[in-house]
Amino acid sequence: MGKLWAVVKREYVERVRSKWFVIATVLGPVLMAAMIVVPIWLAVRSSTSAKASNIVILDATERDLGKVVAQSLGNDIQGDSSLARVRRVSPAELAQAESTVTRDVIAKRFEGYLVLDSASARGTTARYAGRNASTIPDMEKIERTVEQAVLVNRLREAGLDAERVQEISRVKLDLKTERITDQGRGGSGAGNVAAAFGASFVLYMLIVLYGQTILRGVIDEKNSRVAEVVVASVKPESLLGGKVLGVGCVALTQLAVWTASMILIVKYRAPILARLGAPNAPVPVPDVGFSAALTLLAFFVLGFVLYAALFAAIGAMVSNEQDAQQAATPVTILIVMSAVFIQPVMLNPTSTMNKVISWIPFSAPILMPVRISIIPVPWYEILLVMLGLIVACLVCVWLAARIYRVGILMYGKRPSLMEVARWIKYAR
Repeated sequence: MGKLWAVVKREYVERVRSKWFVIATVLGPVLMAAMIVVPIWLAVRSSTSAKASNIVILDATERDLGKVVAQSLGNDIQGDSSLARVRRVSPAELAQAESTVTRDVIAKRFEGYLVLDSASARGTTARYAGRNASTIPDMEKIERTVEQAVLVNRLREAGLDAERVQEISRVKLDLKTERITDQGRGGSGAGNVAAAFGASFVLYMLIVLYGQTILRGVIDEKNSRVAEVVVASVKPESLLGGKVLGVGCVALTQLAVWTASMILIVKYRAPILARLGAPNAPVPVPDVGFSAALTLLAFFVLGFVLYAALFAAIGAMVSNEQDAQQAATPVTILIVMSAVFIQPVMLNPTSTMNKVISWIPFSAPILMPVRISIIPVPWYEILLVMLGLIVACLVCVWLAARIYRVGILMYGKRPSLMEVARWIKYAR
């Protein structure tokens, strides 16, 4: 046992002191903050500009459509009243009017000009030219305003009160969701969906990254002949167990730092957004209790042990990076396929297919936490899935230990499946 913990300590300290571990640990919270702050900041920056209504409207409709557009153009723009100028022209004068107003736009007197003709009055087409023609929010605002003006004219021609019809039909609903569990009401439904995706993505990323770390570590030890020296004093099983546990503790350390950083970012987001000139938008907070958090942690640990053992066994079978990538393809496919089903499980966590997929030991570490975060999963189902995962871990660790015991000292070409089977059969 003492030698096992010596290997664990060596693996942990060696990787934690690495500059790449420090960089990745620091970059994680930075990226998390960017995922929360940047979308809000971009939404503020991409909102309709205050000068969106500083345009000339060339009205050739003979229905005063331009006047209606000018009146409503600035209504939804914060801190703006409509600056639009309406110039009524005949269809024959339209080309000359466009040339004149183009010079005004070049001279920066206006942002652009809007052409309304008979096609615009029918609600089919309208034309805009200006400096902000590539600003999507401004163009969407002008398009919606023209559509609204056409509707107003149609209602008036039908003898209806257009303003009253718009007031009655304009509805903007904000649906707030709340989760109900066996313990009662509480927590945001949207927050739990975000937590489910975040947890599954982080578990997937850590398993892939640190599984590959174990794979490369075993290959490096083989090529540098360090394994020959270590195996002389430590059993291969202890070496394998120490490597998996040591690297797993590194992953848990990084996960703990990221989780704590995420909590602090959500808690103190208001001053950060205030400095960027963005409003303090509400962030849905997931309802994850202590027992659920422990369950998620248990799935991560078991999933990591399962895949780490497989990656270590593959590293023991090969002697170079090229063979390692080819040999690791089946294991990588298992992880990627689990990640592919994250979204389907999030969208429908109660379907039979998604339930079965979340029960499979190779996909359970990634998909079962998704279902636990979104819906109340019966305790007996969680227990059975976890027992199946434990059995799968024991089998994989047993197989990996027997392969590792022989393969760690083997060099040269990659062994065939028959040779690996003989290693498993005759290893002692």
